[in-house]
Amino acid sequence: MSNLIKRLSNRYVTAFAMAILVFLLGKLFVNGFGSEFGVRAMLVLTALLGIAAVGQSLVVLIGGIDLSIPFLMGFGNVVAAELNGQGVPFGIVVLIVLGMAALIGAFNGALSARLKIHPLIVTLGVGTIVQGAVLLWTAGFPSGRAPQYITDMVSLGARTGPLPFPPIVPIWLGIILLISFVLDRTILGRTMYALGSSPEAARLALVRPLRVWAITFAISAVFAAIAGILLVGFTGSAYAYVGDPYLFQTIAAVVIGGTSLQGGRGSYVGTMVGAFVLIELNTVLIGLGFNQALIQAALGIIIITLVSIYGREPHVRRRI
Repeated sequence: MSNLIKRLSNRYVTAFAMAILVFLLGKLFVNGFGSEFGVRAMLVLTALLGIAAVGQSLVVLIGGIDLSIPFLMGFGNVVAAELNGQGVPFGIVVLIVLGMAALIGAFNGALSARLKIHPLIVTLGVGTIVQGAVLLWTAGFPSGRAPQYITDMVSLGARTGPLPFPPIVPIWLGIILLISFVLDRTILGRTMYALGSSPEAARLALVRPLRVWAITFAISAVFAAIAGILLVGFTGSAYAYVGDPYLFQTIAAVVIGGTSLQGGRGSYVGTMVGAFVLIELNTVLIGLGFNQALIQAALGIIIITLVSIYGREPHVRRRI
């Protein structure tokens, strides 16, 4: 916990301040913003984005980037729905989907590390192959749906006992605690920070980059697939391109949350706040009548501004 508090630097203060500011602006200018239903909807959308962004946060932390996330979300979405529709028990479906996703992610990380190819190229190429394979398997017309309990998990009208929001919200809070524990209290977490801070110093400290990259990208793929499975319940049907909006959003959540794109500095708590800010901004801009093109432009300006501010800070390896 002490390590987590130490990392709540100006970047995280900025992210929290943005969350509060956007919420106040929404309450002031958008009718219905801040209502119980509105907050519940934002929390569900934030949880979905936050789960999809787990891997992006970890991958950026080690100095990489994962462009396969939207493709693996589509993979998880379609394969889970198709297999469930064919009568395969859903527990087995989840094991198959997550196991295959982990292998794909590990391949992304290992290939990037072994051949020293930038992960942007590797993940985009592998992700495109995965999406193509899914489309060939379904002939472009995926079918099937998630079990009712998955739908209930993400339904805006569902409640978790006495709590006024669906189960996905407390589940996501549990994921936040788990990822924070891994980063703060485990050898894997420390090696991620070390590798992102200085790959050469990490190698001299006997950190095995290939192993860490493979594990990190495997985790990223698994959480992308989980988000894809949950989206089957949220949308009610399978769609191979369901993850497309999340490519920009996962990167944006990481940046807004203060994680350095150069690696070695950041936390998933920051990404959590970044995801909420992003959903707030989308909600406010839609409420103000902005069309999708203007919303994308506004979000792009915010990202460029934050990167330009954060980019002025010296990287960890330059301060050691």
